[in-house]
Amino acid sequence: MSNSAGLNCIDLSEPDIHKSVSLLKQACEDSGFFYVVNHGISQELVDEVLAQSKRFFDLPLEEKMKLLRNKKHKGYTPILDETLDPDNQVHGGDYKEGYYIGVEVPEDDPRSQKPFFGSNRWPSSDVLPGWRDTMLKYHQEALEVVKSISKIIALALDLDAEFFIKPEILGEPIATLRLIHYSGEVSNPEKGIYGAGAHSDYGLITLLLTDEVLGLQICKDKDAQTQVWEYVPPMKGAFIVNLGDMLERWSNCIFRSTLHRVIVNGQERYSVAFFVEPNHECVVECLPTCKSAANPPKFPLVTCSEYLSQRYKETHADLSVYSGNGV
Repeated sequence: MSNSAGLNCIDLSEPDIHKSVSLLKQACEDSGFFYVVNHGISQELVDEVLAQSKRFFDLPLEEKMKLLRNKKHKGYTPILDETLDPDNQVHGGDYKEGYYIGVEVPEDDPRSQKPFFGSNRWPSSDVLPGWRDTMLKYHQEALEVVKSISKIIALALDLDAEFFIKPEILGEPIATLRLIHYSGEVSNPEKGIYGAGAHSDYGLITLLLTDEVLGLQICKDKDAQTQVWEYVPPMKGAFIVNLGDMLERWSNCIFRSTLHRVIVNGQERYSVAFFVEPNHECVVECLPTCKSAANPPKFPLVTCSEYLSQRYKETHADLSVYSGNGV
């Protein structure tokens, strides 16, 4: 139950692209999880993002609630706001709080009418100086890392390396940074209490930064009668990367979007997830290299915006439950 998953490690500075493609393909077919090192983001920025995240979550609840997430999913999410595994989380949602930061689009820009696009909600610079600049810088640099990874994924699927970074796919992506704080409430799977319930991510690729506290678990075979959960240990200087459901659909299940959850042992834990989804209008359908007479397409085509909006609606509390907080 508490074994550690042995994951491949992809070095983005590796000159032998064939080696990287081979390691990544093996990881994506096995678990959909892997580490990435030499990614180009400085340790200084990584440390600052985690420190600034902690400063926000240390604020009094009433201050955080002033920045409650809006309909575009930007802003603060309180403990129990999200329920990722409703079949098992019978006594409430995830024992974590979070903060969503999306693509910054001015309200007078026509693109702000799209789901997930618009102005972000920012803490006052008087309260948290430098907070906004740190998060925007990290958002920008993390997106470049994801684009680098997407080139290796494309090659592993026998596509052109630039396939996913074409303008119609990742030209204007729905890229969302989420700061997460697990307060230390001890998880008890037998009672349905989790830091984060079992789920797979919705989009293309997730880039995960964590502190040094163990907590993330993956289940490589979600259909097994008895699920086996393995820990993914943090690795200093590395990101944990996992594939989302859209990539599983694109690849016709050749690449895996794997169940994962967070088990909290009583220690506080901080992580920063960067979710990257394609453009709103991007149509996700089986790739030509992933279908055959023996393996026909398993999913109907769907637009990114349509799929993502439905998944968020299914897992987040309706904002009306917070109406007494002036939202």
